[in-house]
Amino acid sequence: MRRPHRSNRSRTIGVFSLDTTTYANTAALLGIHGATTDSDDFVSIVSVPVTDHASLRPAVKRLRSLAVEGILVVAPRRGVIDRLAELAGDVPVVVVAAGPQERLPAVAIDHYSGAIAATRHLLELGHRTVFHVAGPADRDDPGPRLAGWRDALEAAGADIPPPMVGDWSAEMGYEHGRRLASRRDVTAVFAANDQMALGVMHAMFEAGRRVPEDVSVVGFDGTPQGEFFNPPLTTVRQNYAEMGRRSLHLLLSEIEVGNNATIRETIPAELIVRASTSAPA
Repeated sequence: MRRPHRSNRSRTIGVFSLDTTTYANTAALLGIHGATTDSDDFVSIVSVPVTDHASLRPAVKRLRSLAVEGILVVAPRRGVIDRLAELAGDVPVVVVAAGPQERLPAVAIDHYSGAIAATRHLLELGHRTVFHVAGPADRDDPGPRLAGWRDALEAAGADIPPPMVGDWSAEMGYEHGRRLASRRDVTAVFAANDQMALGVMHAMFEAGRRVPEDVSVVGFDGTPQGEFFNPPLTTVRQNYAEMGRRSLHLLLSEIEVGNNATIRETIPAELIVRASTSAPA
């Protein structure tokens, strides 16, 4: 059913920020802000550090009191998506940077293909296998990255080491890196984000394992700081500006047309090859 024309409405977009502790989610917010700067829309951001029902209800109520035309939700977990869909009622909702889900329209980076590209890059350099420092096991987001890594190894007929689960922090990357550095069969590591890759690289340096001469390291996210790591980090870059633009466009389409279709747009990730990877010694 077609909604009232936007000239009769607030031109205000609500944004749910559910986790600002990672670079990826903060960059997604900046991408949305940049997209709305180029439009005639205002943005009202609500940060919800705890995503239980008791926290979500007043947050949605606050946005509805501001007469928002629609809501963008950044990096929600699967259970949060279901609760928000119920609480939002007739207010259109678009999910940004989340894992696979079928409930709401969504825009996301192709984490799966990005992880395949990172793993294939290391295999094509001549590494026999690739060890993986994954994201937190209780989050939807790491799923496609871990699956892409595993599927790339399987397709190449390479051994699949058990993944090491981190928490996105450099500290956890360092702890896993210390364990990996003690193993001489480790020549290539793919970390699920750049911060954990930084921790891995530091652990290798402390153990006397040279990057990339002894161990190649690849990250994920494309943080601006990665170019200035020592050595500069090979990574998979996410286009947050494009994600913000497409998310806003999809939400405005939902507001104007109100077709309630479960549309999923996927943005390719880009492998950026720098000096942290090379052929094995």
